[in-house]
Amino acid sequence: MRFKLLGNTHIPHYKNTANMKAIPMPSPKEVLLPLSQHIGAPATPIVSVGDEVKIGQKIAEANGYVSSPIYASVSGKVTKIEDYLRPDGRVVPAIRIVSDGEMTVYEGITAPTVNDLDTLISASRESGLVGLGGAGFPMSVKLDALKKGIIDTILINAAECEPYITCDTHTMKFESEWVEKGIALFEKYTDVKNIIIGIEKNKPECIKDMKKLFKGNTRVSVSALPEKYPQGGEKILIYNTTKRIVPEGKLPADVGVIVINVTSLAVFAKYVETGMPLVNRCVTFDGSAAKEPKNVIVPIGTAISEVIDFCGGLSEPCGKVLYGGPMMGTPAASLSEPVVKTTGAITVFNREDSILPEPTACIRCGRCTRSCPLNLIPDAFSKALEAENEEEKIAILDKNKIMLCMECGCCSYVCPANRPLVQNNRLAKGEWREYQSRMSKLNK
Repeated sequence: MRFKLLGNTHIPHYKNTANMKAIPMPSPKEVLLPLSQHIGAPATPIVSVGDEVKIGQKIAEANGYVSSPIYASVSGKVTKIEDYLRPDGRVVPAIRIVSDGEMTVYEGITAPTVNDLDTLISASRESGLVGLGGAGFPMSVKLDALKKGIIDTILINAAECEPYITCDTHTMKFESEWVEKGIALFEKYTDVKNIIIGIEKNKPECIKDMKKLFKGNTRVSVSALPEKYPQGGEKILIYNTTKRIVPEGKLPADVGVIVINVTSLAVFAKYVETGMPLVNRCVTFDGSAAKEPKNVIVPIGTAISEVIDFCGGLSEPCGKVLYGGPMMGTPAASLSEPVVKTTGAITVFNREDSILPEPTACIRCGRCTRSCPLNLIPDAFSKALEAENEEEKIAILDKNKIMLCMECGCCSYVCPANRPLVQNNRLAKGEWREYQSRMSKLNK
Protein backbone atom coordinates (compact mmCIF):
# COMPACT_ATOMS: atom_id res chain seq x y z
CA MET A 1 0.00 0.00 0.00
CA ARG A 2 1.22 3.52 -0.82
CA PHE A 3 1.44 6.01 2.06
CA LYS A 4 1.51 9.80 2.02
CA LEU A 5 2.28 10.20 5.70
CA LEU A 6 2.89 13.92 5.54
CA GLY A 7 -0.16 15.33 7.27
CA ASN A 8 -2.51 16.63 4.68
CA THR A 9 -5.07 19.11 6.00
CA HIS A 10 -4.83 22.78 6.93
CA ILE A 11 -7.00 23.54 9.95
CA PRO A 12 -7.25 26.65 12.18
CA HIS A 13 -4.95 26.45 15.18
CA TYR A 14 -6.84 28.57 17.77
CA LYS A 15 -3.86 28.42 20.14
CA ASN A 16 -5.32 31.15 22.35
CA THR A 17 -3.56 29.96 25.52
CA ALA A 18 -0.12 29.38 24.02
CA ASN A 19 1.53 32.08 26.13
CA MET A 20 -0.40 31.40 29.33
CA LYS A 21 1.38 29.78 32.25
CA ALA A 22 -0.77 27.11 33.87
CA ILE A 23 -2.56 28.06 37.10
CA PRO A 24 -2.85 25.36 39.81
CA MET A 25 -6.39 24.59 40.91
CA PRO A 26 -7.23 24.44 44.61
CA SER A 27 -8.53 21.20 46.09
CA PRO A 28 -11.74 20.02 44.42
CA LYS A 29 -14.64 18.86 46.59
CA GLU A 30 -14.01 15.28 45.57
CA VAL A 31 -12.32 13.23 42.87
CA LEU A 32 -13.49 10.18 40.95
CA LEU A 33 -10.58 8.04 39.80
CA PRO A 34 -11.46 5.39 37.19
CA LEU A 35 -9.11 2.41 37.47
CA SER A 36 -8.76 2.28 33.70
CA GLN A 37 -7.33 5.54 32.38
CA HIS A 38 -5.07 3.86 29.89
CA ILE A 39 -4.78 1.17 27.24
CA GLY A 40 -4.68 -2.26 28.87
CA ALA A 41 -6.05 -3.88 32.03
CA PRO A 42 -7.69 -1.78 34.76
CA ALA A 43 -5.73 -1.32 37.98
CA THR A 44 -6.77 -3.26 41.08
CA PRO A 45 -7.85 -1.24 44.16
CA ILE A 46 -5.69 -1.62 47.29
CA VAL A 47 -7.77 0.69 49.51
CA SER A 48 -11.20 0.22 51.06
CA VAL A 49 -14.17 2.48 51.73
CA GLY A 50 -13.43 4.54 54.83
CA ASP A 51 -9.65 4.66 54.33
CA GLU A 52 -7.88 8.00 54.73
CA VAL A 53 -5.50 8.76 51.87
CA LYS A 54 -3.01 11.48 50.94
CA ILE A 55 -1.67 12.94 47.71
CA GLY A 56 0.68 10.56 45.95
CA GLN A 57 -0.44 7.49 47.90
CA LYS A 58 -1.00 4.44 45.71
CA ILE A 59 -4.67 3.43 45.77
CA ALA A 60 -4.72 0.91 42.90
CA GLU A 61 -2.01 -1.49 41.71
CA ALA A 62 -1.22 -2.14 38.04
CA ASN A 63 -2.94 -5.36 37.01
CA GLY A 64 -0.63 -6.99 34.48
CA TYR A 65 2.06 -6.00 32.03
CA VAL A 66 -0.05 -3.46 30.10
CA SER A 67 -1.56 -1.57 33.00
CA SER A 68 -0.80 1.41 35.21
CA PRO A 69 -1.14 2.18 38.95
CA ILE A 70 -3.45 4.93 40.22
CA TYR A 71 -2.52 7.41 42.95
CA ALA A 72 -4.64 9.68 45.16
CA SER A 73 -4.71 13.22 43.75
CA VAL A 74 -6.18 14.79 46.90
CA SER A 75 -6.03 14.03 50.61
CA GLY A 76 -9.27 12.84 52.15
CA LYS A 77 -11.44 9.77 52.65
CA VAL A 78 -12.37 6.96 50.25
CA THR A 79 -16.17 7.06 50.26
CA LYS A 80 -17.06 4.64 47.50
CA ILE A 81 -15.68 2.11 45.02
CA GLU A 82 -18.20 2.15 42.22
CA ASP A 83 -18.79 1.28 38.58
CA TYR A 84 -17.94 4.01 36.10
CA LEU A 85 -19.13 4.16 32.49
CA ARG A 86 -16.26 5.36 30.33
CA PRO A 87 -16.92 7.51 27.24
CA ASP A 88 -16.03 4.48 25.09
CA GLY A 89 -18.88 2.47 26.64
CA ARG A 90 -16.79 0.25 28.92
CA VAL A 91 -17.76 -0.10 32.57
CA VAL A 92 -14.76 -0.05 34.94
CA PRO A 93 -14.29 0.29 38.71
CA ALA A 94 -13.62 3.79 40.08
CA ILE A 95 -12.55 5.11 43.47
CA ARG A 96 -14.31 8.19 44.87
CA ILE A 97 -12.40 10.31 47.39
CA VAL A 98 -13.97 13.22 49.27
CA SER A 99 -11.29 15.85 49.81
CA ASP A 100 -10.45 17.18 53.26
CA GLY A 101 -9.32 20.42 51.63
CA GLU A 102 -5.83 20.10 53.09
CA MET A 103 -4.01 18.67 50.05
CA THR A 104 -1.63 16.82 52.37
CA VAL A 105 1.20 14.98 50.63
CA TYR A 106 1.75 11.30 51.48
CA GLU A 107 4.72 10.99 53.82
CA GLY A 108 5.94 7.79 52.14
CA ILE A 109 6.91 9.47 48.88
CA THR A 110 10.55 8.90 47.97
CA ALA A 111 12.45 9.32 44.72
CA PRO A 112 13.06 6.01 42.94
CA THR A 113 16.55 4.57 42.66
CA VAL A 114 17.60 4.72 39.02
CA ASN A 115 21.04 3.44 38.07
CA ASP A 116 20.49 1.46 34.86
CA LEU A 117 17.94 0.74 32.15
CA ASP A 118 16.02 -1.83 34.20
CA THR A 119 15.51 0.56 37.11
CA LEU A 120 14.60 3.36 34.69
CA ILE A 121 11.83 1.19 33.24
CA SER A 122 10.74 0.12 36.73
CA ALA A 123 10.48 3.78 37.71
CA SER A 124 8.35 4.54 34.67
CA ARG A 125 6.00 1.71 35.68
CA GLU A 126 5.65 2.99 39.25
CA SER A 127 5.18 6.60 38.15
CA GLY A 128 1.68 5.87 36.85
CA LEU A 129 2.62 7.50 33.56
CA VAL A 130 0.72 6.83 30.37
CA GLY A 131 0.81 8.72 27.10
CA LEU A 132 -0.39 12.19 28.12
CA GLY A 133 -0.84 13.17 24.49
CA GLY A 134 -4.08 11.19 24.50
CA ALA A 135 -3.14 7.65 23.51
CA GLY A 136 -2.86 6.42 27.09
CA PHE A 137 -0.26 3.71 26.40
CA PRO A 138 1.73 2.95 29.59
CA MET A 139 5.23 4.42 29.26
CA SER A 140 6.89 1.37 30.82
CA VAL A 141 5.63 -0.88 28.01
CA LYS A 142 7.13 1.42 25.40
CA LEU A 143 10.45 1.61 27.23
CA ASP A 144 10.63 -2.18 27.50
CA ALA A 145 11.48 -2.25 23.79
CA LEU A 146 14.81 -0.62 24.69
CA LYS A 147 15.90 -3.89 26.33
CA LYS A 148 15.56 -5.76 23.04
CA GLY A 149 18.27 -3.75 21.31
CA ILE A 150 15.99 -2.85 18.39
CA ILE A 151 15.54 0.87 19.13
CA ASP A 152 17.88 3.43 17.57
CA THR A 153 15.61 6.49 17.80
CA ILE A 154 13.56 8.07 20.59
CA LEU A 155 11.06 10.49 19.13
CA ILE A 156 9.65 13.18 21.42
CA ASN A 157 6.18 14.11 20.21
CA ALA A 158 5.73 17.86 20.68
CA ALA A 159 3.68 18.44 17.51
CA GLU A 160 0.44 19.30 19.37
CA CYS A 161 -1.47 19.68 16.11
CA GLU A 162 -5.02 19.59 17.53
CA PRO A 163 -6.74 23.03 17.65
CA TYR A 164 -6.94 24.87 21.00
CA ILE A 165 -4.73 22.50 23.04
CA THR A 166 -1.49 24.05 24.37
CA CYS A 167 -0.38 21.85 27.31
CA ASP A 168 2.68 20.58 25.42
CA THR A 169 3.49 24.15 24.41
CA HIS A 170 3.26 25.05 28.10
CA THR A 171 5.73 22.28 28.94
CA MET A 172 8.26 23.53 26.39
CA LYS A 173 7.89 27.20 27.34
CA PHE A 174 7.61 27.02 31.10
CA GLU A 175 9.05 23.63 32.11
CA SER A 176 11.86 23.17 29.62
CA GLU A 177 14.28 22.19 32.39
CA TRP A 178 12.26 19.02 32.94
CA VAL A 179 12.35 18.24 29.21
CA GLU A 180 16.14 18.57 29.39
CA LYS A 181 16.32 16.33 32.48
CA GLY A 182 14.05 13.74 30.88
CA ILE A 183 16.22 13.53 27.78
CA ALA A 184 19.32 13.35 29.99
CA LEU A 185 17.90 10.19 31.58
CA PHE A 186 17.67 8.51 28.18
CA GLU A 187 21.14 9.71 27.23
CA LYS A 188 22.58 8.27 30.44
CA TYR A 189 20.77 4.93 30.66
CA THR A 190 20.22 3.91 27.02
CA ASP A 191 22.41 3.35 23.98
CA VAL A 192 20.00 5.19 21.66
CA LYS A 193 21.98 7.58 19.49
CA ASN A 194 19.15 9.64 17.98
CA ILE A 195 16.70 11.65 20.07
CA ILE A 196 14.43 13.80 17.91
CA ILE A 197 12.00 16.45 19.16
CA GLY A 198 9.21 16.94 16.59
CA ILE A 199 7.42 20.32 16.79
CA GLU A 200 4.90 21.78 14.35
CA LYS A 201 6.09 25.02 12.71
CA ASN A 202 3.25 27.04 14.23
CA LYS A 203 5.27 27.04 17.47
CA PRO A 204 8.40 28.95 16.35
CA GLU A 205 9.31 30.02 19.90
CA CYS A 206 9.29 26.41 21.09
CA ILE A 207 11.43 25.34 18.14
CA LYS A 208 13.89 28.13 18.89
CA ASP A 209 13.97 27.36 22.63
CA MET A 210 14.48 23.61 22.16
CA LYS A 211 17.26 24.17 19.62
CA LYS A 212 18.97 26.54 22.05
CA LEU A 213 18.52 24.11 24.95
CA PHE A 214 20.22 21.25 23.10
CA LYS A 215 22.74 23.24 21.07
CA GLY A 216 25.94 21.27 20.70
CA ASN A 217 24.30 17.99 21.73
CA THR A 218 24.90 15.66 18.79
CA ARG A 219 22.41 13.06 20.06
CA VAL A 220 19.48 15.47 20.16
CA SER A 221 17.91 17.24 17.19
CA VAL A 222 14.78 19.34 16.68
CA SER A 223 12.59 18.68 13.65
CA ALA A 224 10.30 21.50 12.49
CA LEU A 225 7.18 19.81 11.11
CA PRO A 226 4.80 21.08 8.40
CA GLU A 227 1.73 22.98 9.61
CA LYS A 228 -0.57 20.27 8.33
CA TYR A 229 -2.84 18.21 10.51
CA PRO A 230 -2.41 15.52 11.90
CA GLN A 231 1.33 15.90 12.55
CA GLY A 232 1.00 14.35 16.00
CA GLY A 233 -0.18 10.98 14.68
CA GLU A 234 2.57 8.44 15.39
CA LYS A 235 2.90 7.14 11.84
CA ILE A 236 2.94 10.63 10.35
CA LEU A 237 5.41 11.87 12.96
CA ILE A 238 7.74 8.92 12.43
CA TYR A 239 7.71 9.34 8.66
CA ASN A 240 8.24 13.09 8.73
CA THR A 241 11.21 12.81 11.10
CA THR A 242 12.86 9.54 10.02
CA LYS A 243 11.26 8.64 6.65
CA ARG A 244 10.39 5.22 8.06
CA ILE A 245 7.00 3.63 7.43
CA VAL A 246 5.31 1.65 10.20
CA PRO A 247 3.69 -1.35 8.44
CA GLU A 248 0.05 -2.24 8.97
CA GLY A 249 -0.45 -4.04 12.26
CA LYS A 250 3.01 -3.11 13.52
CA LEU A 251 4.24 -0.78 16.26
CA PRO A 252 6.83 2.04 16.09
CA ALA A 253 9.30 -0.28 17.84
CA ASP A 254 9.16 -2.56 14.80
CA VAL A 255 10.93 0.18 12.81
CA GLY A 256 13.37 1.02 15.60
CA VAL A 257 11.48 3.95 17.13
CA ILE A 258 9.67 4.68 20.37
CA VAL A 259 7.48 7.78 20.62
CA ILE A 260 7.09 9.69 23.90
CA ASN A 261 4.91 12.74 24.43
CA VAL A 262 6.94 15.79 25.55
CA THR A 263 4.78 16.38 28.64
CA SER A 264 5.00 12.70 29.58
CA LEU A 265 8.79 13.08 29.36
CA ALA A 266 8.78 16.11 31.68
CA VAL A 267 6.46 14.46 34.22
CA PHE A 268 8.69 11.37 34.25
CA ALA A 269 11.77 13.49 34.95
CA LYS A 270 9.93 15.10 37.88
CA TYR A 271 9.02 11.68 39.25
CA VAL A 272 12.59 10.41 39.07
CA GLU A 273 13.83 13.49 40.92
CA THR A 274 11.03 13.94 43.48
CA GLY A 275 9.14 10.64 43.74
CA MET A 276 5.78 12.37 43.16
CA PRO A 277 3.79 10.12 40.78
CA LEU A 278 1.22 11.28 38.23
CA VAL A 279 -1.51 12.94 40.33
CA ASN A 280 -2.35 16.03 38.28
CA ARG A 281 -1.94 17.33 34.78
CA CYS A 282 -2.02 20.48 32.67
CA VAL A 283 -5.40 20.94 30.98
CA THR A 284 -6.26 23.59 28.38
CA PHE A 285 -9.72 25.11 28.87
CA ASP A 286 -10.96 26.86 25.71
CA GLY A 287 -13.64 26.94 23.01
CA SER A 288 -16.34 29.31 21.77
CA ALA A 289 -18.27 29.07 25.07
CA ALA A 290 -15.21 29.54 27.31
CA LYS A 291 -15.38 32.79 29.24
CA GLU A 292 -11.72 32.81 30.27
CA PRO A 293 -9.50 30.39 28.32
CA LYS A 294 -6.72 29.09 30.55
CA ASN A 295 -4.12 26.43 31.10
CA VAL A 296 -4.81 24.84 34.46
CA ILE A 297 -3.04 22.27 36.65
CA VAL A 298 -5.90 19.95 37.59
CA PRO A 299 -5.90 17.12 40.16
CA ILE A 300 -6.78 13.95 38.25
CA GLY A 301 -10.36 12.92 38.99
CA THR A 302 -11.70 16.49 39.30
CA ALA A 303 -15.15 16.99 37.78
CA ILE A 304 -15.30 19.00 34.55
CA SER A 305 -17.80 21.35 36.21
CA GLU A 306 -15.22 22.37 38.83
CA VAL A 307 -12.64 23.12 36.14
CA ILE A 308 -15.17 25.28 34.27
CA ASP A 309 -16.08 27.16 37.46
CA PHE A 310 -12.42 27.75 38.30
CA CYS A 311 -11.89 29.18 34.82
CA GLY A 312 -14.66 31.75 35.23
CA GLY A 313 -17.54 29.71 33.84
CA LEU A 314 -19.12 29.94 30.40
CA SER A 315 -19.59 33.05 28.28
CA GLU A 316 -22.84 31.69 26.82
CA PRO A 317 -24.97 28.52 26.97
CA CYS A 318 -22.92 25.47 26.09
CA GLY A 319 -23.96 23.01 23.42
CA LYS A 320 -21.11 20.50 23.64
CA VAL A 321 -18.22 19.70 25.96
CA LEU A 322 -15.29 17.68 24.66
CA TYR A 323 -12.48 15.77 26.27
CA GLY A 324 -9.71 16.99 23.97
CA GLY A 325 -9.97 19.12 20.84
CA PRO A 326 -12.54 19.40 18.04
CA MET A 327 -10.87 16.97 15.64
CA MET A 328 -10.40 13.88 17.82
CA GLY A 329 -12.05 14.86 21.08
CA THR A 330 -14.70 12.73 22.82
CA PRO A 331 -17.98 14.28 24.02
CA ALA A 332 -18.46 14.28 27.78
CA ALA A 333 -21.75 12.73 28.88
CA SER A 334 -22.12 15.25 31.71
CA LEU A 335 -20.21 17.95 33.57
CA SER A 336 -19.72 15.54 36.46
CA GLU A 337 -17.35 13.48 34.32
CA PRO A 338 -13.77 13.44 35.72
CA VAL A 339 -10.52 14.71 34.28
CA VAL A 340 -8.35 11.62 33.69
CA LYS A 341 -4.68 11.05 32.87
CA THR A 342 -5.24 11.53 29.13
CA THR A 343 -7.34 14.72 29.39
CA GLY A 344 -5.22 17.34 27.64
CA ALA A 345 -8.09 19.76 27.17
CA ILE A 346 -11.69 20.56 28.02
CA THR A 347 -13.14 22.29 24.98
CA VAL A 348 -16.57 23.92 25.32
CA PHE A 349 -18.60 25.03 22.33
CA ASN A 350 -21.64 27.28 22.17
CA ARG A 351 -24.88 25.93 20.78
CA GLU A 352 -24.34 27.32 17.29
CA ASP A 353 -20.94 25.62 16.95
CA SER A 354 -22.33 22.36 18.36
CA ILE A 355 -24.96 21.79 15.68
CA LEU A 356 -23.80 19.40 13.00
CA PRO A 357 -24.83 20.44 9.49
CA GLU A 358 -27.25 18.19 7.66
CA PRO A 359 -25.41 15.71 5.40
CA THR A 360 -26.25 15.55 1.73
CA ALA A 361 -25.46 13.03 -0.99
CA CYS A 362 -21.83 12.28 -1.81
CA ILE A 363 -20.74 14.33 -4.83
CA ARG A 364 -17.76 12.05 -5.61
CA CYS A 365 -15.29 14.91 -5.29
CA GLY A 366 -12.60 12.71 -3.74
CA ARG A 367 -11.59 15.27 -1.13
CA CYS A 368 -11.87 12.72 1.66
CA THR A 369 -9.32 10.46 0.01
CA ARG A 370 -6.99 13.33 -0.89
CA SER A 371 -7.08 14.59 2.70
CA CYS A 372 -6.41 11.22 4.31
CA PRO A 373 -2.80 11.10 5.54
CA LEU A 374 -2.80 7.32 5.08
CA ASN A 375 -4.32 7.43 1.59
CA LEU A 376 -7.45 5.50 2.62
CA ILE A 377 -10.83 5.73 0.90
CA PRO A 378 -13.44 6.76 3.50
CA ASP A 379 -16.30 6.46 1.02
CA ALA A 380 -15.55 2.75 0.65
CA PHE A 381 -16.06 2.27 4.39
CA SER A 382 -19.41 4.06 4.23
CA LYS A 383 -20.49 1.79 1.38
CA ALA A 384 -19.38 -1.27 3.32
CA LEU A 385 -21.69 -0.33 6.19
CA GLU A 386 -24.61 -0.43 3.76
CA ALA A 387 -23.83 -3.95 2.58
CA GLU A 388 -26.44 -6.48 3.68
CA ASN A 389 -24.13 -9.48 3.37
CA GLU A 390 -21.72 -9.61 6.32
CA GLU A 391 -18.95 -11.43 4.43
CA GLU A 392 -19.15 -8.85 1.64
CA LYS A 393 -18.97 -6.05 4.19
CA ILE A 394 -15.89 -7.47 5.93
CA ALA A 395 -14.22 -8.16 2.58
CA ILE A 396 -14.61 -4.49 1.58
CA LEU A 397 -13.28 -3.32 4.93
CA ASP A 398 -10.31 -5.69 4.70
CA LYS A 399 -9.49 -4.71 1.14
CA ASN A 400 -9.55 -1.01 1.98
CA LYS A 401 -7.53 -1.38 5.22
CA ILE A 402 -10.10 -0.05 7.70
CA MET A 403 -7.87 -0.76 10.70
CA LEU A 404 -5.26 1.71 9.43
CA CYS A 405 -7.72 4.56 10.06
CA MET A 406 -6.54 6.68 13.02
CA GLU A 407 -9.89 8.53 13.23
CA CYS A 408 -8.12 11.88 12.80
CA GLY A 409 -11.24 13.46 11.29
CA CYS A 410 -9.62 14.94 8.16
CA CYS A 411 -12.18 13.29 5.90
CA SER A 412 -15.18 14.73 7.75
CA TYR A 413 -13.53 18.13 8.03
CA VAL A 414 -13.06 18.58 4.27
CA CYS A 415 -16.29 16.92 3.07
CA PRO A 416 -18.44 19.52 1.25
CA ALA A 417 -21.49 17.26 1.68
CA ASN A 418 -21.05 17.27 5.48
CA ARG A 419 -21.11 13.49 5.63
CA PRO A 420 -20.17 11.88 8.98
CA LEU A 421 -17.22 10.01 7.50
CA VAL A 422 -15.05 9.63 10.59
CA GLN A 423 -18.09 8.42 12.55
CA ASN A 424 -18.74 5.85 9.82
CA ASN A 425 -15.11 4.76 9.97
CA ARG A 426 -15.41 4.28 13.73
CA LEU A 427 -18.56 2.18 13.30
CA ALA A 428 -16.90 0.13 10.56
CA LYS A 429 -13.88 -0.59 12.77
CA GLY A 430 -16.21 -1.72 15.54
CA GLU A 431 -18.04 -4.12 13.22
CA TRP A 432 -14.73 -5.45 11.88
CA ARG A 433 -13.46 -6.12 15.42
CA GLU A 434 -16.70 -7.80 16.46
CA TYR A 435 -16.61 -10.06 13.40
CA GLN A 436 -12.96 -11.03 13.94
CA SER A 437 -13.63 -11.78 17.62
CA ARG A 438 -16.61 -13.94 16.76
CA MET A 439 -14.67 -15.84 14.07
CA SER A 440 -11.78 -16.39 16.45
CA LYS A 441 -14.07 -17.97 19.04
CA LEU A 442 -15.71 -20.19 16.43
CA ASN A 443 -12.34 -21.41 15.19
CA LYS A 444 -11.08 -22.45 18.64
